[in-house]
Amino acid sequence: MPPVKPHWADLFSEVVTSGLCTGCSACVIACPYDVLGYDREGGYKPFHVEATGGLDDCTHGQRGCTLCTRACPRFRDWEPEIDQHLFGRPRRQDEVAGVAEQVVLARATDPELHEAGQDGGLVSAILVWALEHDVIDAALVSALEGDGKSWKAVPAVVRDRAGVLATAGSRYTYSANPLAYADAIDGGAERLALVGMGCQASIPSVMAARKAGKVARRFALSIGLMCSKTFDDAILPELFEARYGLRRQDIAKMNIKGVFQVWTADGAYHEIPLEEAHGWTRDGCTSCPDFAAEHADISTGGIGAFDDWTLTVVRTARGRELFASMAADGSIQVRPDDDDPGALKLLRRLSRVSRKRWPVTAAPAPGRLPAPQHA
Repeated sequence: MPPVKPHWADLFSEVVTSGLCTGCSACVIACPYDVLGYDREGGYKPFHVEATGGLDDCTHGQRGCTLCTRACPRFRDWEPEIDQHLFGRPRRQDEVAGVAEQVVLARATDPELHEAGQDGGLVSAILVWALEHDVIDAALVSALEGDGKSWKAVPAVVRDRAGVLATAGSRYTYSANPLAYADAIDGGAERLALVGMGCQASIPSVMAARKAGKVARRFALSIGLMCSKTFDDAILPELFEARYGLRRQDIAKMNIKGVFQVWTADGAYHEIPLEEAHGWTRDGCTSCPDFAAEHADISTGGIGAFDDWTLTVVRTARGRELFASMAADGSIQVRPDDDDPGALKLLRRLSRVSRKRWPVTAAPAPGRLPAPQHA
């Protein structure tokens, strides 16, 4: 009898219950049998329905289905596999923030997108441009649940400029954006953009590298959001409101620039020290080695000295072509990265810190660190 290929039983023990699972939900959307669910209420983890093998096994996997493991961006040698697929080579030791073709500062030129978006509205501009230039049919993003006053981040599909504007801005509680995949496909979309942190931005590339079927082929663009961590929803009542009197229904906007920055509907501005928020860090973030969204087509981060410019890392040929077209037609403004050397230094430092999180007991590649930098 031939050996059983890696399937849910292996993913469950090696990733889901080992501390490596980020809760990205890739395995859920890749499952062709709908036997994987997702805990959206604070657990942020996939689970297996008991009817087809119990929580820790899968009868479909026993018969040869391996799609959940092929979709997971934390299963076994995921990093070298993706690097080889995307870039044709392993990363160098000095590429602590991943392989990059171009690093610049960028922002939207459209005043409405600039104002509505975070840190200059670059991501909003990319989505609108891709939708209006027939690159994608829809994008998987996060939105705020209901009327937005709960500040609970949920997966959403956007199909036009209005949808992009309605979902613009950052949320710092977790949304498994790929879970909007089914809604996008049911609505007729075939070419998708995925916007998400590194754990999610790696999904299209790991699926493509491991030939994870039709789902992989539908991802036409991956936009990564640089991220040190996200927080459990409980941070809103237990820290923001209980300690600072900031009710979630009164919050108009949030950002992180060394501190939690909170603007309320009455125009007031508040700061919350980040060290006070550590207790609400999601479990899925504690072992994640990817600050810089290293396998996105384009990675973006609001770090550095300029509040309305985004540090932008163009990584792939697909990302380069799109970014160059936007710059050429004036959809975005671009300035050189050395206009803000502090942002580059911070990018390397935060990337190095994140990579140290990867457990030494897991697949070794993400734990390898470059030689110390003196910059």
